[in-house]
Amino acid sequence: MSIKTILILGALISAVGVMIGAFGAHGLAKLLTETNRTATFETAVKYQMYHALGLLLVGILMAQFPAATGLSISGICFMIGILIFSGSLYVLCLTGVTWLGAITPIGGLFLIGGWLNMVWVLAKNLP
Repeated sequence: MSIKTILILGALISAVGVMIGAFGAHGLAKLLTETNRTATFETAVKYQMYHALGLLLVGILMAQFPAATGLSISGICFMIGILIFSGSLYVLCLTGVTWLGAITPIGGLFLIGGWLNMVWVLAKNLP
């Protein structure tokens, strides 16, 4: 992915995270309380926001250290991780389809992989 794409996605996913968080707090408050899913929904929003900021960090690092190739893999991992981790939790909260909780850890592995890739690339490429 390009620096521009990663930065735009990071900013966009941050904005969407704020919107989803507000919608959960206001528009879905009754549903989430009735189903005891408020904490799960909040976890999905938090991890989306953390990793949207991670995407922005990846873009900034790519711009700052163009010789540090491979950082875009972190961005891709963060995108996949957000979609699977937060996405599965959002769907679980809204539909009650509990088997989706079984794929949530796969998203978590992508998020971890994004950070570990960043460590590897930076350790390998920076003085």
